[in-house]
Amino acid sequence: MAPAPIDERIVDVAPARKDTLGLPEPALARLQKAGIDLSEGYPYRPSAPLYLDDVYKIRSQEWKHDEAGARADKSKSALLSAATKVTDLTTHIGTEIEGLQLKDLTDQQKDELALLIAERSVVFFRDQDISPQQQLALGKYYGEVEVHPQVPQVPGHLGVTVIWPALQATERVANFRNPGGASRWHTDLVHELQPAGITHLHNDTVPPIGGDTLWASGYSAYEKLSPDFRKIIDGKYAVYRSAHPYLDRENPEAGPKYIERVHPLVRVHPATGWKALWVNRAMTDRIVGLDKAESNVILNYLYDVYEKNVDIQVRFKWTPRTSALWDNRITIHNASWDYGGHYPRHGTRVTTLGEKPFFKPDAPTRRQALGLLDHDELPTDGPVN
Repeated sequence: MAPAPIDERIVDVAPARKDTLGLPEPALARLQKAGIDLSEGYPYRPSAPLYLDDVYKIRSQEWKHDEAGARADKSKSALLSAATKVTDLTTHIGTEIEGLQLKDLTDQQKDELALLIAERSVVFFRDQDISPQQQLALGKYYGEVEVHPQVPQVPGHLGVTVIWPALQATERVANFRNPGGASRWHTDLVHELQPAGITHLHNDTVPPIGGDTLWASGYSAYEKLSPDFRKIIDGKYAVYRSAHPYLDRENPEAGPKYIERVHPLVRVHPATGWKALWVNRAMTDRIVGLDKAESNVILNYLYDVYEKNVDIQVRFKWTPRTSALWDNRITIHNASWDYGGHYPRHGTRVTTLGEKPFFKPDAPTRRQALGLLDHDELPTDGPVN
């Protein structure tokens, strides 16, 4: 299958290629069972855009996002009653569900799962028998599926991204001192007009040791800030940039430039109505209206709050055939490369884009909404004498 653009305006700038790296056996068995055509090589590579304006045009118009979690039954009884076990992995973030197959969920259960993800940030399902096609269908149920112009796809199924570190290492060498690109705290697709909502990563092949993924809660990171500091960043906007650079068509000699979009530093989730800190060290560039030095001081502090408070994080140990579904609007994540690339790893990922980020001054925090505030955090009628 020759590469083709995800947008017809994109001119192919890279030659067709067939990757000959051998697929891990569990991945190969899953793809063959799903009827994926591997005869033209694996993975499939869309034509990579070269110019900045081409990428801006891919999704340049706002659309109405229908938030599945917002229409869910708040009790989530259809989902939770069907599970054999539901375990919260930490107080603030992460839940594991047993006894359910994602491919068999009813529409009501899918809506309730979206709400659970919005509340718990990331939800895990082990022992999943799910094909790339079924994974894509679930993503489409949740909204507009993102097709990334820079990353490999499952042949015949645009929107199912291939996560295969061994292949990525042939393009960008990874080592102990400089691990792979996902081995840093980040949030996916912050440069989009309507950035990522729910991401579903299914790993069919995992290392026997290491290779955990970590997530941190944006709800809780915001609550780690003092009420007075929250007032400083509430309503502020920042510039978020793409992971990949492109050339300016009119001035290519100027060198690579990034897609940039302006979004609020603190956003409100449309399903829960809770405030969350929305920054990440990899792709939040600067705060609008501040000098660069001022912006750096504030952003570096926010990054530290998000990354260094281990009580608002979950670290997940993968097993083969496990799915993780997380909400990029309220989390950052980090894929540990501690297995050093010495073992095979392979998975497929589908990301659904969400709404245009928004802020509401009167929105509550998560713990405030759930009645979990400590005594010293409760509002008083006036100054204490």
